Amino acid sequence: QVQLVESGGGLVQPGGSLRLSCAASGSIKSINAMAWYRQAPGKQRERVAGITSGGSTNYLDSVKGRFTISRDNAKKTVYLQMNSLKPDDTAVYYCNAQILTPTTLWYRDYWGQGTQVTVSS
Repeated sequence: QVQLVESGGGLVQPGGSLRLSCAASGSIKSINAMAWYRQAPGKQRERVAGITSGGSTNYLDSVKGRFTISRDNAKKTVYLQMNSLKPDDTAVYYCNAQILTPTTLWYRDYWGQGTQVTVSS
């Protein structure tokens, strides 16, 4: 069974920083792309940043230059460094990974449980 466990959320003042982590565990053969999504109250879930297995990254326009996604393949972990945080960044953040297990023939999407990020003075 595969699990994604996030950590690092919390309350931070505008202009502050947080670092989110998401570790994959379980029976994993390979991890392809990994990503962070977020969902604010009353809004649809949106993709914040993604990173391929080779390290190529892409970002939501509103976070470019402030957020950085990275991964440690040996630790099966993806990170999201968030700087210059704004109140509009307040949301539940979810990690997502495309994972191949020994019992499947294709990569399947897995999701973490979510971690709350609140930006407020």
